[in-house]
Amino acid sequence: MIKMKEKISIHITSEKLNLQDCYDFVQDQECGAIALFVGTVRNTTQNKTVKRLDFSAYEPMAIKELKKIALYAVEKFNVSKIVIHHAVGNLQIGDVPVIIAVSSAHREAAFEACQYAIDTLKETVPIWKKEFFEDGEVWVNAHP
Repeated sequence: MIKMKEKISIHITSEKLNLQDCYDFVQDQECGAIALFVGTVRNTTQNKTVKRLDFSAYEPMAIKELKKIALYAVEKFNVSKIVIHHAVGNLQIGDVPVIIAVSSAHREAAFEACQYAIDTLKETVPIWKKEFFEDGEVWVNAHP
């Protein structure tokens, strides 16, 4: 029997996120599906040119909330494994601030769990994004 902590990987880091590590963690011979969400820093928002982003987190609470999301996804959607990794600090255009990877026996559960994880992360996890433009900056996604 797999212990719950072996089913989830939660990580907040100022280092570059590694997509292959996330994929490798969720890969399982009993699973026929792996769903991935890779958030990337885009160069425009609301018709303004984005120069860079800065992500900040209240890490102890963010880790706690990410674990809650992952545990719920494992139970609700019957997934085998889940990864939720998020970067903090300054990110440039094309960088990856978030990776979510989910494995399950069938694709529907993997897709649903992945969608749930990113949507809930954006609503409940104390991670904040500051967008920098040519003419200033603005905080966004300050929900929690």
